[in-house]
Amino acid sequence: MDQAVFKKLGLSDKEIIIYFKLLEAGASSVRHLAKIAGLNRGTSYDILKKLQEVGLVSFYHKNTKQHFVAEDPEKILKFLADRQQELKKAEAKIKEIIPELKSLQEKGGDKPVTKFYESKYGVRFILDDILLTLKQKKVKEYYVYSAAGVREDVYSAYPDFNKKRISHKIKAKTISLSPGGGTYGMDERKWLTLTNGSMVEMTYILLYADKCAFISRDSHNNPVGVIIENKMIYETQKTIFQELWKRLS
Repeated sequence: MDQAVFKKLGLSDKEIIIYFKLLEAGASSVRHLAKIAGLNRGTSYDILKKLQEVGLVSFYHKNTKQHFVAEDPEKILKFLADRQQELKKAEAKIKEIIPELKSLQEKGGDKPVTKFYESKYGVRFILDDILLTLKQKKVKEYYVYSAAGVREDVYSAYPDFNKKRISHKIKAKTISLSPGGGTYGMDERKWLTLTNGSMVEMTYILLYADKCAFISRDSHNNPVGVIIENKMIYETQKTIFQELWKRLS
């Protein structure tokens, strides 16, 4: 049986062990359960109280001793439903305080904020940030300097990115620094012919909503990314991009 799914319910490894051991053993004292679970009594008791609070375990007294028993596994569905309700309430509360959290973030002034990301998951995070940020903006457009090599890292990290981008009606303008690449919908592409840089590895750059993201490769040839959050830096890079865009055929 795949017990990993229980982690998605918010249960720890030890809580899962105790619950399954209790299911197998039936009504048990803390001493007996701790022994068969390979845990100390104090930890086992704390876990049983936690499982009791969420409705997966109950207890009764026999000869002055406390015995614990696992509730019907059907209760897991109720536990899951309760968690979903809690998450919905938490989501509503978070939405209420998002403006306040953003105002706290903005108190840092105009100092550039730099964030680093590693591997294809980091690249995917950057692309998700573009979608999340721009879908809330009135002007849904960003700019790209595309380079071979890293371009493939970007595509493989998020194969359905353009499909999601189009679904959010986000436009893109891309200047390719190397041959290749195409358009996918709601985007335009121009190519910059380099006289002596065709074999040089270059950085993939994305400019969006006061942010500049740079995706390249580290010394082990793994993708890495950096996001710089600063309006002045963004406006400078955006102006350079737009002027270059005008001059390219």
